[in-house]
Amino acid sequence: MVTKNNTEKWVAKNGVAFLKKVGIKSSQVVLDFGCRVGHYTIPAAKVVESEGIVYAVDKEQQALNELEQKAVHLNLKNIRIINTSGRIQIDLENDTIDVVLFYDILHYHGKEEREKLYAEAHRILKQGGLLSVYPKHTLEDNPIMEFQKLSLGKIKKEIQNSNFVFGKKHCGFISHDDDFNQGCVLNFRKTGSVFDI
Repeated sequence: MVTKNNTEKWVAKNGVAFLKKVGIKSSQVVLDFGCRVGHYTIPAAKVVESEGIVYAVDKEQQALNELEQKAVHLNLKNIRIINTSGRIQIDLENDTIDVVLFYDILHYHGKEEREKLYAEAHRILKQGGLLSVYPKHTLEDNPIMEFQKLSLGKIKKEIQNSNFVFGKKHCGFISHDDDFNQGCVLNFRKTGSVFDI
């Protein structure tokens, strides 16, 4: 059962530690696609500190409003809210983002939409930029929606076929919706980069 304490601990400490392990660093520019109320946005904003920026991207204005209130309460001034209204294309310049997070969102999208998402991540990421994916709901992990018949291996291959090179898998106790579970994220780099993870 999730308690307020667990959520606060995730935002203040555990989420910060996990995202550092994933590879987010101080002063970076991060984009959290499908951020909802900020379970990853807020810890990421703490990791990048005041010199960095986190773009919180979602199509649900109510969730973005809640995230904005949390950011104000926590005095986090480095979060930029973007309402996509369901569009995949993001109004950001090419090669400007250090890290893109696709955490627990891919199962909402069919293969064609996922390919567009990967292409958009590739466009906005800097050379050597990190795409970190939490592919929840594959065949190995409570399959639902668009992932009902897809394995983790197939998702990994799909991303690799979209001009990304697989780097490393990071597992731990992480946030999922308003709960917590054991989960793994897969890190990829924009093609042509040297791995440092």
